[in-house]
Amino acid sequence: SVPSRLLTASELAKEEPNLAKGLAGGLLVPEDGVVYPPVVARQLALNAEKLGASLIVGCAISRIGQGYLTLVDGTEIHAERIVLALGADSVDLCPDLPIRKRKGHLVITDRYPGYVRHQLVELGYLKSAHRTSADSVAFNVQPRKTGQLLIGSSRQFDADHSGIDRQILTSMLTRATAYLPSIGELRAIRVWTGFRAATPDKLPLIGPDVNDSSLLLATGHEGLGIATSLATAQLIADMLTNQHSAIAPEPYLPARYAHTALVAGLGH
Repeated sequence: SVPSRLLTASELAKEEPNLAKGLAGGLLVPEDGVVYPPVVARQLALNAEKLGASLIVGCAISRIGQGYLTLVDGTEIHAERIVLALGADSVDLCPDLPIRKRKGHLVITDRYPGYVRHQLVELGYLKSAHRTSADSVAFNVQPRKTGQLLIGSSRQFDADHSGIDRQILTSMLTRATAYLPSIGELRAIRVWTGFRAATPDKLPLIGPDVNDSSLLLATGHEGLGIATSLATAQLIADMLTNQHSAIAPEPYLPARYAHTALVAGLGH
């Protein structure tokens, strides 16, 4: 269980005085935390190196499958089992995966220490995150240790370009202003976009690929890749070593889409 506590309107205002007046209350999750994904990824890579892994940087993969992967410089690497954990880019190497790229925008501000004390997420965030068709925005603000604020969030399907969508960005910031009225007075220093890997049932793909037993998938986590990375790694490790897992793997196995993949294949 995750410790949490309901806050009244007055308690919420005391915790976060810059929030809009008139909010009914909130849910405080004291043990919630925020990490910086690039730092986490770097640390995990360093840990892997200490255990004997070789880290290759600056050279992308051009082909993968059947126990081989080929780098763009022509280098070929063989392994009995290969783990594919490329998020939204997984479909660039394996186009038949049931994954759609879901675009998102983020804004980072200048330094305003104390403006926000907790990560703030509106109740409707989950509804926005689980939509399967229409574009959506939701209020989500994370304070950084530097005093900067990370402002989100937006979700778009079928937007393959990485450019800034001004209409979506405006909607996202308007939503943020509804909860933090004075946030529009803060200075933004950067806006960028990225892509999440979304599956039709909103669950990740963790386990053997239905068409290639040498390939283990660890993708399709939508916006929760870093948050669930260690649990995903444990599932993959248990599969590689034929160990019973404390986490039931069945809901995440790619085999749940085997029929869909077969039908798609017959259509070509």
